Amino acid sequence: MSEPLALSLGQQFELERMNRAIEATADPQALQGIAKQLPQAWHSQKAATQWVMRQQLGAPPKIPTGLPHQWGQEG
Repeated sequence: MSEPLALSLGQQFELERMNRAIEATADPQALQGIAKQLPQAWHSQKAATQWVMRQQLGAPPKIPTGLPHQWGQEG
């Protein structure tokens, strides 16, 4: 069984920096902008991780979910 994922020291510092920036922001519109960036960053990281895993495993590229396949089926 593999070890659980741990953040590097640099990642921990960056996370703390971001948390402090959020806590220091009183403007609701600025906070809303930050909040909208979080899901985009999370999904981008998830896609990048899946891509790396496929590269390492030599798996064929995955057809994106929700897009029609070449045979006209819904994903």
